[in-house]
Amino acid sequence: MSCEQQISMLKKIQEIQFVALELNLYLDTHPMDRDAINDFNCAAERLRKHVKAYEDEYGPLLNFGFGGYSNEPWQWSQGPWPWEL
Repeated sequence: MSCEQQISMLKKIQEIQFVALELNLYLDTHPMDRDAINDFNCAAERLRKHVKAYEDEYGPLLNFGFGGYSNEPWQWSQGPWPWEL
């Protein structure tokens, strides 16, 4: 895959993270809003799927056991790192 595709995948992950974070903050003050809870759960599932697709193609986004499984060689040290794109 191309660098442009990797950047596109990262941007999509960032967009979904933003939605999930905003819904999380809203739910902190509106914990009984079932529609918001459903929207949050949908965003969290979409995020999980997009992160998995990214990590399957490019390696882990996070280290310290928060990312996906690593292949050989140790993928976390392989570049470019997400913030270097």
